[in-house]
Amino acid sequence: MAQSRSLAVPCRAPVLALSFLACVATGLELSVNNHAADFTLSTEPGPPISLSCLVHNSSQAEELLWYRGDGQVGLKEGNKVNISNICISPVNESDNGVTFTCRLARDKSVQVSVILDVQFPPQLSGEETLHVEEEKDVTLTCNSKSNPQAQSTWLKDNQSLTLQQSHHEIYQTSEIFRLSIKKVQKSDNGTYTCVVESPLGLGTRDFYLIVEEKKPVFPTEAVIAAAVVVSLTILFGIVARKDKLFKCFKKPSREIALN
Repeated sequence: MAQSRSLAVPCRAPVLALSFLACVATGLELSVNNHAADFTLSTEPGPPISLSCLVHNSSQAEELLWYRGDGQVGLKEGNKVNISNICISPVNESDNGVTFTCRLARDKSVQVSVILDVQFPPQLSGEETLHVEEEKDVTLTCNSKSNPQAQSTWLKDNQSLTLQQSHHEIYQTSEIFRLSIKKVQKSDNGTYTCVVESPLGLGTRDFYLIVEEKKPVFPTEAVIAAAVVVSLTILFGIVARKDKLFKCFKKPSREIALN
């Protein structure tokens, strides 16, 4: 038994080596839409996209796999061997930056990836009215996606907003453009416009800022303290005069005359 196991090991090794060498010698490779290496595919929202994966230099039937990101795409029978096609329909903004990968089933290191570059203009419109008291802070926020990334600016009453240190603050990411105004004054009243512009188009959103007079603040602590003092004064007064109060409510005794 020991001899038969020891002889089996060198018997299998040449078979695996020959299989590997045969794969290398034939130059087995894949292509997607005639690209043998990873590439980026530029498109726009709407029209569908077809991706076709093809096996080259194969002497046998090779199964193919498709992935969207890390998730495997379900393929129908007849669309898996030596050539495989997938369709993305409709293409939308959420497909931007997504990677589609075709892999050889028996050797997943053999693969070609496609990164979708979905280009679209800024998606921004509408208006908003904000009421804020003097001396309070207010934040105006634009949420906008675009590809390529847009440039953003703020206008006040259709003029470029002059930023004042410690009064205005701007925060920006690829999807958010925010203007904060600290301790607003009456002079901050007006229409603020968020302008987002890219080579593919322009989007705007208006904010109508209405600064209201500061409401008087009642000293809550003082009111509570005064109420406590008044309550205690009344209580002590009642205690001090309890004897007189009891006499008032005490019924007079009735004298009975005897004849």
